[in-house]
Amino acid sequence: MTHRAPLPQDQQGRPRTAIVTGADSGIGRAIAAALGGGGVDVGITYHEDHEGARQTADEVRQLGARAEIRRLDLTDLPTSAAAIDELAEALGGVDVLVNCAGTGTRTPVMELDFDTWRDVVAVDLDGAFVCAQRAARRMIDAGTGGRIVNITSVHEHAPRVGAAPYCAAKAGVGMLTKVLALELAEHDITVNSVAPGEISTPMTGQADVDPREQARPGLPLGRTGDAREVAAMVAFLTSPVASYVTGASYVVDGGMLLMGPQHAGAVRDEEWRKG
Repeated sequence: MTHRAPLPQDQQGRPRTAIVTGADSGIGRAIAAALGGGGVDVGITYHEDHEGARQTADEVRQLGARAEIRRLDLTDLPTSAAAIDELAEALGGVDVLVNCAGTGTRTPVMELDFDTWRDVVAVDLDGAFVCAQRAARRMIDAGTGGRIVNITSVHEHAPRVGAAPYCAAKAGVGMLTKVLALELAEHDITVNSVAPGEISTPMTGQADVDPREQARPGLPLGRTGDAREVAAMVAFLTSPVASYVTGASYVVDGGMLLMGPQHAGAVRDEEWRKG
């Protein structure tokens, strides 16, 4: 089998168009800005915060790239995933998809109702599947390769009390990433995941704070992460230098996952059981 060049998008192999779901704030906004700053036109999706999406689009445009906005409700699948096709049409194609939209819960399993379980899994896992499938079809039809990056979490790899559906969904996206990497490789489409730890964003209740001032003694790097640090990893994975990287999970967590045994020895009470 003869493979084409892995990234088609311009003569230097750089992507021209990207779609970033959940780009109205936080990590998604930082990713959209990082890609836009590299000359990539960006499709932005949001669920409820249209004003946030508009602000992201303004930032991308100020960086010299085009931006388009569409609403994406991942609780309404597969219908709402038409937003991926609408953005691809508006941008003139899709070279990169970043699945960043997500939700979670902090409810112990024995107190968790089924509807909440299904809502989280639908948004975090079903949504990633449907959006990746839509984007991959367009990449395959274009015949010029592409990149898919799934934003998971450290909970792709490790559990947390009170987060059963979130952990299950993120672990599922991690394995979905690997299967897609195998199946799409013949089309020169790479698929990877990025697994953030605690990042100072609105989702973690830390909007507009300086991560350098958020002390975390339990982390080797001693602080929370900045959304731009996650975005930098995504920018790498969508760049020409990452053309031989697929099926991998890149943890961006300040060393959090390294601390399992160390933390176990340091815990002196039963508070961890409360989440």
